[in-house]
Amino acid sequence: MSETEALRALMQADRWIDRVASQRNHLPEKTELATLEAELRALLKALQEAQSDIEPIQRAYEDAAAEAQRLRKRENDLATTLATSTANARELGAIHTELDHVRELLGASEDRELEYLLALEPLEEVVAALRARAQPDVARRGELQARIAELEVSLDEELASLREGRRDCASALLPELLARYDAALVRAGTSGAAEVDAGRCDGCRIALSPLDVDRWKAQPSGTFLPCPECGRLLLP
Repeated sequence: MSETEALRALMQADRWIDRVASQRNHLPEKTELATLEAELRALLKALQEAQSDIEPIQRAYEDAAAEAQRLRKRENDLATTLATSTANARELGAIHTELDHVRELLGASEDRELEYLLALEPLEEVVAALRARAQPDVARRGELQARIAELEVSLDEELASLREGRRDCASALLPELLARYDAALVRAGTSGAAEVDAGRCDGCRIALSPLDVDRWKAQPSGTFLPCPECGRLLLP
């Protein structure tokens, strides 16, 4: 294999590695996942806000329900006492008075309980709707995460194979030429060499000047001129 062929093989190997690495880093599933996670974060924020609106009303409802329960028990106790009491008229009158007061308090407490319950219903509907809306997104997120992990494993295996092939290509070059290539690769990225296509470097796509084209055409075999723009070694 000539130096030109070996250099071209190394260039192509690096370009394939760059393509696969770019594919790994720009999977459409990753873009979809990022969009989905942003939507889920927005839903979570809305859910937290709705729940924070519910909490004080829920506590007030529970307090009113507990107070109503206490008053119903007291009402029942007083009614039982009144029905079975053998006390005198004055004592019976006091029980009647307390019973009337308890019933009045119970009515007010039950009104508050109902008021809080009615206030809770629309808020709970909002929470339920947000959770229902999030469920398919959560399921899809799991699917995407699994698919991304699967694709990354496959692409990592492909990259490992390509890098092994690259080492074989690199070993075919003389050390000095490989050092020049690697320096150009670090500087330009993707590959350290490029082909001339219609007077342009196909690495940076910049047109060579007529003088540079003449110099490139006139170079002796095994001599590789750098692109004046990107520094990649120009292949004949």
